[in-house]
Amino acid sequence: MPNSTSKYRVCVIEDDPDVAFFMKTVLEKRADAVVLAITAPATAMQQIAEFEPDLVLTDIEMPGISGLDLLKQLRVAYPGMPVVVMTAHVSVDYAVSALRSQADEFLTKPVASADLVSIVTRLAEEGRTKKAAAAPQVVLAIGAHPDDVEIGVGGILSAHRDAGNQVVILTMSRGARGGDAQNRQHESLAAAELLGARLFMEDLEDTHISAADPTVGIIERVVAEVRPDIVYTHSAHDRHQDHRAVHAATLVATRSVRTVCCYQSPSATIDYRPTRFVPIDGFTDAKLALIDCFQSQTELRTYLDPDFVLATARYWSRFGGGQNCEPLEVIKDTADISVPVSSMTQGARFKGNSA
Repeated sequence: MPNSTSKYRVCVIEDDPDVAFFMKTVLEKRADAVVLAITAPATAMQQIAEFEPDLVLTDIEMPGISGLDLLKQLRVAYPGMPVVVMTAHVSVDYAVSALRSQADEFLTKPVASADLVSIVTRLAEEGRTKKAAAAPQVVLAIGAHPDDVEIGVGGILSAHRDAGNQVVILTMSRGARGGDAQNRQHESLAAAELLGARLFMEDLEDTHISAADPTVGIIERVVAEVRPDIVYTHSAHDRHQDHRAVHAATLVATRSVRTVCCYQSPSATIDYRPTRFVPIDGFTDAKLALIDCFQSQTELRTYLDPDFVLATARYWSRFGGGQNCEPLEVIKDTADISVPVSSMTQGARFKGNSA
């Protein structure tokens, strides 16, 4: 699938080879597009499947299949793909039929080069944006110890999972200094199962995690395997040395990831200064259930008391929307942080508020 910075991919379906060549030349030179010209319309659907275009531009009157029939097939196979239909015969009937078949634009030949470039560029960009918004995201949450990510972004992860996104948790140690390592491993597995997340459980030495290798190498391996769109990890503003080390290693290992954010840990310092506040209304119970999986810690740590957890989320909502929020320090955000909260807007993406 083309990425957001690659050239637009345009499929031109035109049985007249001269017209097809003209459009291909114009779009490649003036729109900097990759263009597939199809002059045998009967093979169009197969070639479109192989080419994966951002936009299809088709004539109406063609041998074997009309452009309107092709449009109907495209709407079934590729509902969100922009389609432009064109004809040399100005006809109200054609225009009405095209609109009823959900064409994005209806053009009459000859089409001016400037108009062709403008329409194709605009619709290809819109189509690519819609495709990216509709595609499920892969979210990677990295923590130094069991329960770190559940405390920091348990609500956000629950919202991601509820919207159909893939959630992956990478825990760098088994937390032997904070309890029995085997018990904490079982607790992590239980939380991951409850969340529907994939869990990578490493065994680095608790309180001695390095900011360099092997930590960087482990994170790089997981990033290469799951290819996350968003990474959540510890902040540098934290009293715990393992948290700071994981933060530093993550920044090195996620150079190719477009969005990296830092969550708040109970050991965060007053220098933790979030700039994004993501509402988790509808997912506070899910967060508490995740934390409750870690019984070895909830019996000892007062900051894991449900009232304390909810009070923290309620406090951060003063800077964001809703009744409860989880805060994030945004390290880089070349793709928008989008947390789909289906309980608020079914199927929509909800962007956390900035301070």
